[in-house]
Amino acid sequence: MAAKTPTTVDIVWTHELVFEGKSAHASMVLDSAGQVGPSPVQALVFALAGCMGMDVVYILQKGRYDLRGLKVSLVAERAQEDPHRVTAVNAEFTVTGPVPRDQVERAIALSHDKYCSVWHSLRQDIAFTTHFTVSA
Repeated sequence: MAAKTPTTVDIVWTHELVFEGKSAHASMVLDSAGQVGPSPVQALVFALAGCMGMDVVYILQKGRYDLRGLKVSLVAERAQEDPHRVTAVNAEFTVTGPVPRDQVERAIALSHDKYCSVWHSLRQDIAFTTHFTVSA
């Protein structure tokens, strides 16, 4: 198996607390105030939602289930004192399509326990809860 190449990101300060970033062909603006782009913590939570969402879609499609839609809503609680780190995450998955509930639960668990590289890059003492609904 080939080694995973490192992820390289370059950010450049443009004004106030706003940075423009590039990584390979991707780009984004980070803004401490969350006005012209996500704040760094918002970007982290976006990354976690995206990572888990992509895992769940991949797992369910690989199982040949008729997945028609997926929405992931994450709420990240933060510490009141500096450094205001994420202390708890609640993830709500809304699945559209006739996908068996046990397979949705399995896909979410596999993402959390094994596949989501973003989650496994975070402190493991972060409280993590999930909920999901399935509608045809």
